[in-house]
Amino acid sequence: MRVAGAIAVLLAARIGSLAGHALPWSWWMPIAYLWQDAAVAGAFWIVDFALRRTRRAAWTAYAVFVVYVAATLPATRVMSTPMTWTMWRAAGGAIGDSIWMYATPGNVGWIAAVLSAAAVTPLVVRRSPRSAGPGASRALGFAMLALVAALGPLAVTRIDTHGLDRNAWSALAITAVPRVTAASVPTRARSRGDWREPRQVVSARTDLSFLRGAAAGRNVILVSLESTAAQYLGLYGASICNGVGSRFPGECVKTTPDPVTNGDVAPNLTALARSALVFDHAYAVYPESIKGLFSMLCSEYPVFDRAADAYDRAPCDSIAADLSRRGYRTGLFHSGRFGYLGMQSAIANRGFDVLADAGDIGGQHESSFGVDDRATVDRLLAWIDAAPRGRPFFAAYLPIAGHHPYDSPQPGPFPSRDDFDRYRNALHYGDAALGALVSGIAARGLERATFWIALGDHGEAFGQHDGNFGHTFQLYEENIHVPFVVSAPGAIAARTRVARVVSVLDTAPTILDLLGLPPSPRHEGTSALDPRPRMALFFADYSLGLLGLRDGRLKYIYEIESGRSRLFDLQSDPRELRDISAADASAARWYRDRVRAWIASAR
Repeated sequence: MRVAGAIAVLLAARIGSLAGHALPWSWWMPIAYLWQDAAVAGAFWIVDFALRRTRRAAWTAYAVFVVYVAATLPATRVMSTPMTWTMWRAAGGAIGDSIWMYATPGNVGWIAAVLSAAAVTPLVVRRSPRSAGPGASRALGFAMLALVAALGPLAVTRIDTHGLDRNAWSALAITAVPRVTAASVPTRARSRGDWREPRQVVSARTDLSFLRGAAAGRNVILVSLESTAAQYLGLYGASICNGVGSRFPGECVKTTPDPVTNGDVAPNLTALARSALVFDHAYAVYPESIKGLFSMLCSEYPVFDRAADAYDRAPCDSIAADLSRRGYRTGLFHSGRFGYLGMQSAIANRGFDVLADAGDIGGQHESSFGVDDRATVDRLLAWIDAAPRGRPFFAAYLPIAGHHPYDSPQPGPFPSRDDFDRYRNALHYGDAALGALVSGIAARGLERATFWIALGDHGEAFGQHDGNFGHTFQLYEENIHVPFVVSAPGAIAARTRVARVVSVLDTAPTILDLLGLPPSPRHEGTSALDPRPRMALFFADYSLGLLGLRDGRLKYIYEIESGRSRLFDLQSDPRELRDISAADASAARWYRDRVRAWIASAR
């Protein structure tokens, strides 16, 4: 009864998790999507058999099995991934507002369907006529589950399931053990020195060497824009066709633009970029804020499958510590909460004189994730005012406006039809706070005594690829292609577009280069002023293990679990819809070996 109930529960959850997805048809499809359910059902069968003499323990195990599958099904439906250990670590009170948004009738209905299957199936089995050979029937049933489970790894080489073959229990099992180890590749490959040396030959180079030291002695403001993808910004071409209505790069839906914004969700960022370097191909190292911040401040790669709360033990030559030693005042001001995801471990003892988060700042509008960005701007400006003039400062400003659930303190200029519209309004609100900071600096006579680096910590997805929502689970452009703007009024005469590939890892070396200061030997990034072509490397480990890189016009993604490669030519295919890994197998192999060696070396 219990085994039959477990199988029914897994099947109901499978139907609920796949509903709405476009599934590739093949004779392998049922096995590809059901093999992990078969494996988990078989494991449950073994546990149930071991507990058969203790009725209460057996039914307790069944209840735990059922409740966990039912409770986590909404997460699978929303994010197209079962809950992993990394996701459970992130599911804290700071994102309570985001979690409750999905207590919808549809999700509650699927929970009810799973629980109903769990309750009804044992009763049906109990009342059904017993077969003449129950032992043989059990053996046949177990053998069928084992066969499906055994054929599963072969099936997923024929069909790309995008991880949807996992279930609530198998996802936990897969992510409970390290997916990357230092022994993942041969020692010879791990010893390779420069991971970002490109394969593609790039002839055109923009000479920015004249800017080295051009901002010497200036104040520095680092702005890490929360969940801000480049493709949604007017500065990166989103406001074409007299409006901003598209989730895709290079396309727009004709709308009537707001007379103030002219359809640009971030007009103040666009204005800041009037005297700036605008890097068109900048990438996050990791599609999540905390490890992203670590890579900005320390210019070091985060580590695969390592929680952020372990980063307090990581050696780091922080840009804040470096500038503090040189006489700068240093402060970090965050509209969110340092307790979320172990952020405190990533920023503590990194050279900041002042660390202020939502709890220190207060504000006019508070959510589970933090406070309004304008309150954080006011606190930062007060910190500037409190110091004697003449001593330079380094300020890191971390707004939260772009974070789900895209809650803005005031209505925005765009219609609020769905999450994407709410997100654009949230970005617009956050940009208004940035505008207040820029105006505040100018009002204090510091405009030409300050230079800015404004960049996105990661992007945000809205279904451009099947099941891709939020930011942490995939490595598509909407997840990791970010703005990167270096503004220095007086030193940079006009807006200059730079086509070379850069990474947020390059933030600290770029600051030092502009200030005319020597780089740190510990930094793994390079100055964005360096004319040498570089690749950008990135990874995701919240759900599937994904490794990737951008090399010239090519973008590569490797899936650790399946060993599958994806290769895209972003010049001809900016939406990443045509995988050319089979057509250019030599490039795919080269990139696969590079990212596997890189991530194992970091581990």
